[in-house]
Amino acid sequence: MNDVRVQALMRRAASRAALPIAALLLGGMAWAAMASPQFLVSQKGREFRPGELDVKPGDTVQIVNDDGDLLHHAYVESETFNFDSGDQEPGSKTDVTFGVPGTFTVLCGIHPKMKLVVRVH
Repeated sequence: MNDVRVQALMRRAASRAALPIAALLLGGMAWAAMASPQFLVSQKGREFRPGELDVKPGDTVQIVNDDGDLLHHAYVESETFNFDSGDQEPGSKTDVTFGVPGTFTVLCGIHPKMKLVVRVH
């Protein structure tokens, strides 16, 4: 087989291999976008901001400790859904996925007056 024909076959094979790889990469990027949090809540000044959210089942809320020097600890306790972030250092982020319908109160285990109401419907 001559060199020109071999090179043409190699280019054709390479282009066919590139298509599944590109599809895989694009699919991974789409999955990453779907997995990213849809709602952002800040913990600052001993408050959740915003203080209320309306989400759909399966939505993810990211809670960020924006207080420069305060530790926080977000949690939910209910009959249908429980969550506990553990201690959150300043600058840390915690994702919460609300998988079931209901109205949930997110509290801070360190600052009892902090309250976030999340309505999942």
